[in-house]
Amino acid sequence: MQIEDNKVAVINYTLTDEQGNVIDQSQDGSFAYLHGAHNIIPGLENALAGKQAEDKLQVTINPEDGYGTRDDNQIQAVPRDMFPADVEIQVGMQFHAETPDGMPVMVTVVSATEEHITVDGNHPLAGQTLNFDVEIVSVRDAEAGEIEHGHVHGAGGHDHG
Repeated sequence: MQIEDNKVAVINYTLTDEQGNVIDQSQDGSFAYLHGAHNIIPGLENALAGKQAEDKLQVTINPEDGYGTRDDNQIQAVPRDMFPADVEIQVGMQFHAETPDGMPVMVTVVSATEEHITVDGNHPLAGQTLNFDVEIVSVRDAEAGEIEHGHVHGAGGHDHG
């Protein structure tokens, strides 16, 4: 069975940066995604289309097809009082925030003073070329509920309750 829209693919992968440093990996057959539902970055999803179980591939994804290019407008200094007073803010910490139009975003602290905290709303991998080494473990038809919800459900089902 080939990977195409509304199929669930289980993959093993190793993600490395341009220097060969491992950024992330899943080698135990536990990473499953619903193809065509934008569960993974576009460049990887496009590369997996048409593949089948036991196929292996190496894919290089440019930033535009990965986590996007870096946008300096996503870096801003905000007043220290917007953060919990009892938390010592350190570079590298991440916080959930909202964009002006109410969309959730994860921000990373890039600098901190007593008056301002500078945060970066870019994805940590934005602007990076990504290299994937992928093995397709299995491919199956998605269940109706998975298609409706736009993601894979676990072995015991999934409760949106």
